[in-house]
Amino acid sequence: MSHAAPKKVLLAYSGGLDTSYLTAWLTHAMGYSVTTLTVDCGGMDDVERQRLAEQSELLGAVEHRTVDAREELFARVLRWLIAGNVRRGETYPLCVGAERGLQAEILAGVAALEGFDVVAHGCTGAGNDQVRFESALAVVAEDVEVLAPIRDQGISREEEREWLNAHGFDIASNDCEYSINAGMWGVTIGGGNLLVEHGSLPAEAWRWTRTASTGSGPEGVRITFDGGIPTAIDGQAMEPVELVETLNLMAGSAGIGRGYHLGDTVLGSKGRIAYEAPAATVLLDAHRELEKLVLTEDQRFLKDHVGDTYGRKLHQGQLHEPMMRDAEAFFASTQARVTGEVDVLFQGMAPLVQAVSSPYSMMAASDAQYGERPSKKSDPSGALWLARTLAEPARLAKRAGSNGPVGSSASAEPALKQDASLASKLLLDEVPA
Repeated sequence: MSHAAPKKVLLAYSGGLDTSYLTAWLTHAMGYSVTTLTVDCGGMDDVERQRLAEQSELLGAVEHRTVDAREELFARVLRWLIAGNVRRGETYPLCVGAERGLQAEILAGVAALEGFDVVAHGCTGAGNDQVRFESALAVVAEDVEVLAPIRDQGISREEEREWLNAHGFDIASNDCEYSINAGMWGVTIGGGNLLVEHGSLPAEAWRWTRTASTGSGPEGVRITFDGGIPTAIDGQAMEPVELVETLNLMAGSAGIGRGYHLGDTVLGSKGRIAYEAPAATVLLDAHRELEKLVLTEDQRFLKDHVGDTYGRKLHQGQLHEPMMRDAEAFFASTQARVTGEVDVLFQGMAPLVQAVSSPYSMMAASDAQYGERPSKKSDPSGALWLARTLAEPARLAKRAGSNGPVGSSASAEPALKQDASLASKLLLDEVPA
């Protein structure tokens, strides 16, 4: 009597507790033929890559594969995060969330090309990644069968550990209190005492910035941009992947890029993580300051809005939404003059942009000097006309208020004068020196 061949499963594999459990459970409990696939988006070295392959085999996988997606990740995602100066909540550079759509696409592509019956992932039912994976798979592989046992069965991490231990698999040394995800754009740390809004990481829980207290890091760097893309560190030309990974080491050793992000999950709840994004932090700060030199205010104003929307959609797993291509085309049109050098000082575990230069400098193109002399093309009477024109709506609102109901303007006038006096003081205090 013949037996049907076991179902061929391609599992997205990170080597963490969830995907390690799935490799063993799908193989030994379900009888599937499991191939594990790690889509390498950075954040690991050759030793870690080898460890993943060996661990996968020990857990029962028939084969382990690795796809190096770092160059594709930069070309299709990270370059646009830089161009859009994208930060969630004006803080978080998106880190590993930026990778998920691409990882799902590559997973589906390998499965289709090599005839796998099923693709599987280890996302839980309480996070963003399940939505990111499923959204991407719904677009690029709508007919493929997707298994998500961790999410669908509601298995806890403690239950996973117990099952693995009961079946002779000891991976405790590779797991800890926190859920850690690392990629080229940064590392995120979740769980543990970050599950409450007032918790913080102990010093030993940080990953890429642990040596910051030793003072071993560099004092700063000079970043060269060409058309909005970083091309060199301290004058040494590098391809984007090498540059980002080098800058992660340099800035990370100086403690740059640590942060906490409390934000809105795709599921509507609040979530909180710690992150370390040394290269992203330096590049985004440097790029934004260079843009101030070469772009107009209105260009940057519109870019901020498009960048915020782009980041929100990517956070939601909508890498394949057509609007994203429209946003990227807009970003590309704004980056033609974002060329130059930016000096960044590493000061107190934070980057300080202290100098910028560009052949497209709008500051150098002007014969005016701020606070010293106007442009030769300017007309003092024109400035007065502009000031009065800009003030006209406020002047009319004030006049209209004086014609309001009896008693209303009298009671409001002192408060208006007080507010106007305070606003004037604040404006004077905020005039840049």
